[in-house]
Amino acid sequence: MTFLEETKNVALAEARIGAPLVSVVIPMYNAAAYLQDCLDSVLAQTYKNFEVIAVDDGSPDNCADIINACEDPRVKLVRQRNRGLAGARNTGICRASGEYIAFLDSDDMWRPEKLELHVGHLRANPSVGVSYSASQFMDESGALMSVGQTPKCEGVTAADIFCRNPVGNGSAPVIRRQALKDIEFIRPEQGHYGAMFFDESFRQSEDVECWLRIALSTDWGFAGIDQALTLYRVNGEGLSANWQNQLASWERSVECNRRIDAEFIGKWESLARAYQYRYLARRAVQSRDGASARKLLTMAYRSNPSILLREFGRTTVTTGCTALLSCLPNDYYHALENRLMAAIA
Repeated sequence: MTFLEETKNVALAEARIGAPLVSVVIPMYNAAAYLQDCLDSVLAQTYKNFEVIAVDDGSPDNCADIINACEDPRVKLVRQRNRGLAGARNTGICRASGEYIAFLDSDDMWRPEKLELHVGHLRANPSVGVSYSASQFMDESGALMSVGQTPKCEGVTAADIFCRNPVGNGSAPVIRRQALKDIEFIRPEQGHYGAMFFDESFRQSEDVECWLRIALSTDWGFAGIDQALTLYRVNGEGLSANWQNQLASWERSVECNRRIDAEFIGKWESLARAYQYRYLARRAVQSRDGASARKLLTMAYRSNPSILLREFGRTTVTTGCTALLSCLPNDYYHALENRLMAAIA
């Protein structure tokens, strides 16, 4: 019997006694167009011992109707006033009963073996608190793209979390409940007496702030699975998002974690900034904002030019795409960009 077959048999035994091992938290806001595909990808999991906590975060569309129409008893609907992605995740965690908490944004999907492999990964690595996977991108229509996120999976340090965020996106991690309990806090000074894990004052960068807080304030490790088990939807709105707002949120996440370990932040900040600027430059390139891409790349090189040697391929491709964006016709540029980005994915 293989390890995965044994894991599946254990899951079936657990399911028979009515104790879900995994709680899948799906925050929902204005994503009805994608929600059914998202939910179907969970229900198709080869690992069956899970519950779904679908949190309607004051959504103005019919997300709740889609969940209510599901006849699977493992799927539960929670409704609340709008509190943002962090608030929806916090509610889901508080309502969850599983030992492991998996997050899935309502416009993303999972491959069928996602939970099975993560359960096996966490069971085999008791010191790991955050298990994550590589991701493949898909476009707004659900068509798979040739690019994705292939993160560092082993020997992950707090510096890796800060500088490169190997977790990647909010639909990639499966986290031990205890790891989240270890960073639980409340904000009574703001009239918030419920447990929080993600900081609800963030509307962007709430995940990277949380991952680094786990890395700096607990002994839990991070480790990944190098298979693309998460299908991450890249939409037009995401590509054209205001980079100044994204950068401001990231800056604030740095300041929040500086209070935990100022020496660590001081040591790695210039490199982390360089990578963040380069990431935003790539987003600017994808949204065809050449002026912003050039500005951000300049900021990256000034912050820490060693990114050119540390990740020569990614940095030179981003630099090349930024330069070519202003001098090639759109059709030629688009075809070239696709080939270059696929080469460094």
